[in-house]
Amino acid sequence: MSQEDSKNRVHVKIYGEEYTMRGNSSPDYMKRVAHYVDEKMKQVGQVNTRLGINKVAVLTAINLTDELFRVRKELLELESLLEKQTAQ
Repeated sequence: MSQEDSKNRVHVKIYGEEYTMRGNSSPDYMKRVAHYVDEKMKQVGQVNTRLGINKVAVLTAINLTDELFRVRKELLELESLLEKQTAQ
């Protein structure tokens, strides 16, 4: 059995398009990720009704990256605060 065969596979629908996801994560996790992306794309598409799927996808990627960067910054700030508190 190849490594590719051992990966989990799920079929999901994102913004009206069918996709097959493969990965080492659990099928439930991959479905949750796909659902989150689908919801974010729907939000972007509702605000920008004239955009095609490619532009909606890019704007969604930008929004998700912004969200990721903000959470990373918050995590670093919390880690720094925790280090200061434990050093006292």
